[in-house]
Amino acid sequence: MGRLFGTDGIRGVANQHPITCEVALKTGRAVGLFCKENGYSKVVIGKDTRISGDMLEAALSAGVNSIGIDVALAGIIPTPGVAFLCQGIKDVGAGIVISASHNPYKDNGIKIFKNGGVKLSDEQEAKIEDYILDNKDVPRGGVGKITIISDSLPRYSDFLLNGFPFKKLSKKPKLVIDCSNGAASKIGHLVFHKQLFDTSFIHNSPNGKNINDNCGSQHTNDLKTAVLKKKADIGLAFDGDADRLIVIDETGQKITGDRILAICAIFAHKSKILKNNTLVSTIMSNIGLTQTLDNKGITHIKADVGDRKVLEEMKKSGAVIGGEDSGHMIFLDYHSTGDGILSALRLIEVMVSEEQSLSELAKIMTVYPQILMNVDIDSSRPDYTAITSIVDTIKEVEAELGNRGRVLVRYSGTQPMIRVMVEGSDQVQIENFCIRICTSIKENL
Repeated sequence: MGRLFGTDGIRGVANQHPITCEVALKTGRAVGLFCKENGYSKVVIGKDTRISGDMLEAALSAGVNSIGIDVALAGIIPTPGVAFLCQGIKDVGAGIVISASHNPYKDNGIKIFKNGGVKLSDEQEAKIEDYILDNKDVPRGGVGKITIISDSLPRYSDFLLNGFPFKKLSKKPKLVIDCSNGAASKIGHLVFHKQLFDTSFIHNSPNGKNINDNCGSQHTNDLKTAVLKKKADIGLAFDGDADRLIVIDETGQKITGDRILAICAIFAHKSKILKNNTLVSTIMSNIGLTQTLDNKGITHIKADVGDRKVLEEMKKSGAVIGGEDSGHMIFLDYHSTGDGILSALRLIEVMVSEEQSLSELAKIMTVYPQILMNVDIDSSRPDYTAITSIVDTIKEVEAELGNRGRVLVRYSGTQPMIRVMVEGSDQVQIENFCIRICTSIKENL
């Protein structure tokens, strides 16, 4: 069957291996066994708006129940909402999220949280994967039951708004929100409601097939148009499962994760609440983020790609703010995992507290030009570092960039592709460099 887990759970085209009912059933059994072995009796399952979500939910639930473990269905809810429920419901040993994040609707995925709302360790993930791939009969016993959490979204929205001072505002911030026709479509109305904000919504009518379809965090043109037309203070773009945030400022400029992290970290530093004076991002972060943090005396740690790797480094260093330029941001003082809606609230809090527009706040960081291109490959993932022509091309580009930029080539953890990133001071030059490397990969791999 092959190994299943990538950097963010199991992912692929729905109804094709490994995102099939058969694998979902075995995954449910494996998670049920994991819970039983750790003394828990219940699993929470949530999903985004993809048409395949119901099918996978049924298979996962059956698998969990077959081990004698109960299932609590949270319905359509953001990924971090499931993490929250893993902390707030008695006897819950794990949470399963059915989502492929920012991918097209034909894809789907299975993510797993453990009790406390954190993702599995590498060892725990490997153990569950072994359970799934093991063809031996699993232990039989009682049969679990399925219940529905009818108030999952109100509970989660109350949690998100707790501790934010928006009720005291004399002037409501004017927002435009792109829900990506995904999991933010309902919860967005509960959090960004008219008592606190002057809010307009776009792409908040999911039909099972329009999730992430030219909208959301990956496609912000519609949001930019709406922000400028409505003269909004900020536009918020979430991805399909709402754990990712990209924003548009009042001038129509896109503000990605690195600058949001810089704004929030510097505000926390100024407010003396940035624990250990440290921020964690990834090796993909822009050079400008490091320079900005250095200028403010904030320690900058770079983790491997993936919010799970960021969280690991945060726990090691005691940092409470971390994330990725892609829009995954973690605020450990508030939540156990990355949360797009929570990140939006934190950013709005800075704007309100500092009484500055987002465009003014964003000036704190100079963004170096960065080009990211993808090269599609087959699923065998051949070792490109063993191919002399590709390695030589990368070295040539690095030599020409010198200390004025950098190159990063890596396999995607969620899709069959190689990602090539080139960063430097000259936009045209780095684009040509990126094309040169991608061409070498295509010709030689």
